Amino acid sequence: MHHEQKQEFWRWAESKWVDNGLKWGQGDTVTAGIDVGSVSSQAVIMVDKQIYAYSNIRTSSDSPQSAEKPFNHAIEGTNLSMSRIDYCVGTGYGRANVPLADRTVSEISCHAKGAIYIYGKNVRTILDVGGQDCKVIQCNEEGKITKFLMNDKCAAGTGRGMEVLADLLGVPIEEVGEKSLQVQNEPEPISSTCVVYARSEATSLLRKGWPIEKVLAAYCIAMTERIFSLVQRVGVVREFVITGGLAKNQGIVKRLQKRLGLPLLEPGWDTQIAGALGAALFGQDLVLRGEVRKRSSSH
Repeated sequence: MHHEQKQEFWRWAESKWVDNGLKWGQGDTVTAGIDVGSVSSQAVIMVDKQIYAYSNIRTSSDSPQSAEKPFNHAIEGTNLSMSRIDYCVGTGYGRANVPLADRTVSEISCHAKGAIYIYGKNVRTILDVGGQDCKVIQCNEEGKITKFLMNDKCAAGTGRGMEVLADLLGVPIEEVGEKSLQVQNEPEPISSTCVVYARSEATSLLRKGWPIEKVLAAYCIAMTERIFSLVQRVGVVREFVITGGLAKNQGIVKRLQKRLGLPLLEPGWDTQIAGALGAALFGQDLVLRGEVRKRSSSH
């Protein structure tokens, strides 16, 4: 029997980037940040205060390798090796399993630092929507946390919930947001964003003859409302920005923008690398302050 390869609609594109014009050997410090999340993992390598390379890949089930894979992927094709990294900081959900890390820093602190680098010094409120949780962070101009709230009780309103829906409706994850905006009138939101219930509710709406974009809109609206109520509990201090994979979903970004009644800043970098980027910046600060010895100088 001929088995066709099932298309995995939830599978977002992995990415990597290297600045070939930047000569890392000429920099004073080379630091790395590795963010092991529940769904995706990122590595960022910085030379002084510039991004030299980064990668964004799916988290593998084997924890210690989850940290090595994004790092190796980021430096692939370059002549950089771990022994030349002055300091490495681990963060994220799986930060305890980053054998390469010299120290770990909480993802809340790393996301704030990374968001400021990506969006600029005026950032005061950050919404980070990860694979399995949703955080609202307030910070000052140095990126120090002043207020914080997290929802991790269930996968609702997170990247994982979106993946389940993409697979159910047969829509590639990258197209979900745009497709959800292709409705003439906004439908009622799905009554529960719990992945299990949302799934069965989406199925029954399809049976009722709802077009796919209307079902997607109902789900994106429900997620937007859920995220909005979390943001409201912390309060919005401008500028307000979004990090994580959900920042790439226009169906949520545009609806949230409207709900908050304020424009959102455009990111200068991939929003998914915020945590790893913040971790690399923490490493940079520690080396510059002389709190840690550069690894490469001790060879």
